[in-house]
Amino acid sequence: MNAVNYDRLMLNALGAFAGKRLLLHSCCAPCSSYCLTEVAPHLRTTVLYYNPNLDCAEEYEKRKNEEIRFLKETGLADLLDCDYCPEDFEKVIVGYENEREGGARCTRCFRLRLEKCAFEAKKGGFDLFGTTLTVSPLKDAERINEIGFALEREYGVSYLPSDFKKRGGYQRSIELSKKYGLYRQNYCGCRFSKRDN
Repeated sequence: MNAVNYDRLMLNALGAFAGKRLLLHSCCAPCSSYCLTEVAPHLRTTVLYYNPNLDCAEEYEKRKNEEIRFLKETGLADLLDCDYCPEDFEKVIVGYENEREGGARCTRCFRLRLEKCAFEAKKGGFDLFGTTLTVSPLKDAERINEIGFALEREYGVSYLPSDFKKRGGYQRSIELSKKYGLYRQNYCGCRFSKRDN
C-alpha cells in the first residue's frame, strides 16, 4: 500500500481554500515559522497557542512570548492565546506515564491539542484547522493527520492535512529560527520528553 502524500494534499487544499480562514495550532515559534510561510500567503491565518503538555509555566510563557514576537515581526498571522492548563494534559495521560516517547502517550497529547483547535475553529467560524506538529522529524505525520481527519468528521470543520517536514521544511524552520533569533528548545516540552532527552 502506498503512503498518503500529505504534503500534496495540503498544497491542493491551499488552492481549494484560497482566501479562507485557518486556525493553525502551534507548538512553538520555531516550528510555526516555516509552516506560516507556507500557509499564510494562501489563507487568512490565526495561530492557536495551546500547549498544556509543557512541563512548567515558565517554559509555556517563554515559548508563547517567542510566538508573539515572531508574529509581530512578520505579520504572518494573528494569535488566539489559551491559558496554560497543565491539568488538561495530566488528565489524558493517566496510565500512559511510562510509555516510550513517540508512543501512545504522544498520540493522546496530539489529539488533545488538535481537538482544542477543532473546537475553537468551529466556535470561531474558521473554515479550516491544522497544526504545525508535522514539521518535526520526530513526529509521525500519518498519525497526526489521521487524528485531524477524525476530528474533521466529529466537529464538521475541514482539516488541513500536512507534512511540513517535506520539501526541506524542518531545515527551513531552523534557518528561520536563526534569522529571527528564536528560542529553540531541545525537547518536545512535556516532563517525559525532558526526562528522556
